[in-house]
Amino acid sequence: MEDKVIPLKAVDFFCGGGGMSYGMVEAGINVLAGIDYEPNCKKTYEDNITGAQFIQADVFELREEELETRLNLDRNDNDLILIGCSPCQFWSIINTDKTKSTKSANLLIEFTRFVKYFNPGYVVVENVPGVLRKKTESGLEDFIIWLEKNHYKVHFEVHNVAEYGVPQSRKRFTLIANRVTDERIDLIKSVDKKITVRDVLGLTNGFPQIKDGYKDETEFLHTVASISAVNKRRLKKVAKDGGNRLGFANDPELQLACFEGKDSSFKDTFGRLWWDKPSPTITTKFFSISNGRFVHPDEDRALSLREGATLQSFPKEYKFHGTSTSSIARIIGNAVPPQYAKCIGEAIINNHLNGAI
Repeated sequence: MEDKVIPLKAVDFFCGGGGMSYGMVEAGINVLAGIDYEPNCKKTYEDNITGAQFIQADVFELREEELETRLNLDRNDNDLILIGCSPCQFWSIINTDKTKSTKSANLLIEFTRFVKYFNPGYVVVENVPGVLRKKTESGLEDFIIWLEKNHYKVHFEVHNVAEYGVPQSRKRFTLIANRVTDERIDLIKSVDKKITVRDVLGLTNGFPQIKDGYKDETEFLHTVASISAVNKRRLKKVAKDGGNRLGFANDPELQLACFEGKDSSFKDTFGRLWWDKPSPTITTKFFSISNGRFVHPDEDRALSLREGATLQSFPKEYKFHGTSTSSIARIIGNAVPPQYAKCIGEAIINNHLNGAI
């Protein structure tokens, strides 16, 4: 018996460097295009998502008819998936300064405009859990009401991507809407055992020991930020394999003034990853030891760019481009973990094939 051909195709809004698109392609879905406002993402996206267009556009200015013509899309197409993983700084609990990210608060509303116009077979929204906590303000509540009124079966939930084959503890809100079958689509956990830092990093996994400040000129990008002399002294007092800043809290020369008398606050700062646990959430600042638990389990340095990408489940051959360490780290930290995206794609494919006549 011949395998069924998968006709599904997708357009990835707010695609960044292509984490969601890559996972969808790995699942077997044809990604037509990624749309993003950031020109810095273009080369990374195009180098890794074969056959897909990168459309640099501000979604506030992009018109539905323009996208329809450019990609030769049909309205009411059961085989079309529209994906919206909008930048989430405004709804994140991590970012306390909302002034720079106010515009991002309305991105879901703009994405809704395209969903209403194209009426695709499937819709995917992935974001921080805060978009659910503030579902009225974010536009999520009205979006779900519209989907259900227009005969979509809607499933949404906050998942930890560590349950789906990603070596990282990262909670994400995910909505999958489907009007092709009568089923609400949820993800199937892909692993019995969570993947840990030890499973993917370290010498045995192809990561040679390096010093802080090392710059890798190859595409592997095992590049790591420099740290100051005093921070090197601090790290020597942070216990291997999961230690934190309390290791130097009693040293008056090393303790930071902002933490004096606050041993229970922000303990992840200067903290090391554990070998036998998934990593913490890889943010856009994972290359900095003072922005979270981003210190190597053994070595006295922050994570390298490639280590951060690996903990995001990007394959080692994935090519990243940027003007600086921080610009590449931003692409990596903002991405949807490809392995998690693949699970979303596989769930949609299973639904589509089971419902196909």
